[in-house]
Parts: sequence; C-alpha cells; structure tokens
Amino acid sequence: MEKAVKLEDILEGMEMQFDETNTYLNVKEGVVVQVSDQDLRRAEEDEPFDDLYDWQIEDIKTAIDILENFEDYIRLPTKFDINEYEMMEDFCYSLSNDKDRNRLLNAISGRGAFRRFKDEIIYMGIRDEWFEFRDKCYEKVAIEWCQDHGIEYI
Repeated sequence: MEKAVKLEDILEGMEMQFDETNTYLNVKEGVVVQVSDQDLRRAEEDEPFDDLYDWQIEDIKTAIDILENFEDYIRLPTKFDINEYEMMEDFCYSLSNDKDRNRLLNAISGRGAFRRFKDEIIYMGIRDEWFEFRDKCYEKVAIEWCQDHGIEYI
C-alpha cells in the first residue's frame, strides 16, 4: 500500500539536489531519500562495508534497496526538469511596473543572467517577492509531478 507523502518533503527533495546525487520518493513508505552516484556504484559491486562509517552503511543500504526494489521508487524532478530561467522570466512579467519589468528582463538576457537577476532583485528590494514566487512555482511542479505519478500528497 502506498503512503501519502508530505508535499513539503518533495519540495525539500527537489531543492536539495546536487550533482551526482539522485533523489527518489519511496512510494511504499511515502518518504523521500537521496543517494549519491558513488553509493549506487558501491551497492552494485556487492563488496563488504567493513571499512565504512555507520552513516555510510545506511546510505549504501538505501542504494541497495533502490536497486533491488526499483519499482518502489520514483525519481523526483531534477534541476534539468525544473526550468528556473522560465520562472525568472515569468516573475519579470508578473511585475506591474513597466520600468521594473523591463529592467529585470534586460538583466536575464545573455550570459550571467542568474547572477544579474539576483543582483537586481536585491537592488530593487524585491528579493522576498521573488522567493515567494519561486516557491509557488516549485510547489506547482511538485503537485503536477505527484498527479502525473498518482501520488497522494498532504
């Protein structure tokens, strides 16, 4: 039986992804787990864990469970599935002041767009509004992902 998952856990899992890590939802347990590529490789090798710390052993046990029971896990959307540039662009268009909107749209053109956007929202004093907007976008992605995979969330 699949357990409902906290939407907050999915959001946290989506936001806390790093290169060379994989974040999954265990649909049977309703929990989000993260495992590194290195742990997955080590789990495939079937070597003894005697030289590892307890926390490393737990990570490899999780990796083994993912490999052996892959049907119980669904990978969360990755940074490649989440278009943060599009979120920034949508935020720009959400601004009612034409001058502010155009200023931010210019900031996100070309190389260095993320850095310039960050600098501009701080300068303009709308950093908190951006994070609120971004959080809602992430929540929308998470809800759609749950719906697409038939995941019950709370």
